[in-house]
Amino acid sequence: MSIRHGLLALLERGPRYGSQLRTEFESRTGSTWPLNVGQVYTTLARLERDGLVAPDGEDTAGHTLYAITDSGRTELREWYERPVDRANPPRDELSIKLAMAVGAPGVDIRAVIQSQRHATIKAMQDYTRLKATALAAVESGQSRERDDVAWLLVLEQLIFQTEAEARWLDHCEARLVRLSLPADRRADEPEPTQAAAAETPAPTATHRLRPARTRRG
Repeated sequence: MSIRHGLLALLERGPRYGSQLRTEFESRTGSTWPLNVGQVYTTLARLERDGLVAPDGEDTAGHTLYAITDSGRTELREWYERPVDRANPPRDELSIKLAMAVGAPGVDIRAVIQSQRHATIKAMQDYTRLKATALAAVESGQSRERDDVAWLLVLEQLIFQTEAEARWLDHCEARLVRLSLPADRRADEPEPTQAAAAETPAPTATHRLRPARTRRG
């Protein structure tokens, strides 16, 4: 997640101070990517150094406000228009774990896959329940704030991501089964396909996620 551009997007709505930016960032993303104040102020300092934001006085409580500059607006527009670069994908712990588990002494990689699949399916079920709550709030008219719609989009991305992960895990298990066959039988076996994810639930943690807020009168 680009904290740099996320803060610029929030500042485009008007001057903000550090703690306010952190709160609004987490509200917009459902606390999926929590920030600390140190990260926010470090990023603001770099944005100021690069001429993308500038101090804009203080509020009544004495907080230093920051405002986006014209250069910052140009940078933000270019970020919106530029596709996300996939040339250097982020490190994925699950991919690294399975890669290291292949051939590791004393490790049952199929058990590792099964354990992860249960956790992934449970997470997907949790995300789906949160999506239903968020969608009901938005469609009923109880909540039409942009933060709630943004949270709904984040939830749907998480659902698609966990669905893909479950299919990939099924593919990995099928691949391992095929590779364990003798060479003569392996030639007769079709390449593994990405089967549908199983529906077996298992405990997982999603405590950082929150349902959509409802508007209070």
